[in-house]
Amino acid sequence: MPIYEYQCDDCNHVLDALQKVNDKPLVDCPECGKNSLRRLISAPNFRLKGEGWYETDFKKENRKNVADQKDEKPEKERKFKK
Repeated sequence: MPIYEYQCDDCNHVLDALQKVNDKPLVDCPECGKNSLRRLISAPNFRLKGEGWYETDFKKENRKNVADQKDEKPEKERKFKK
């Protein structure tokens, strides 16, 4: 769900609102009560929610995807000891 940034034209109050993409834009300012809010165009804010692995997790040096890299150890060193 995207996070939208709003600003009131009357009192200049700025707020962020977590809304669905299909939700109508907010119009009522919670600070002054007038309906003069407008949605600002700004850098996108988002929240990663839920389980999963992302490309930046456990990133080493300049490698993009660590999972695609071959293991540099010989096979006999990779076996688990019991």
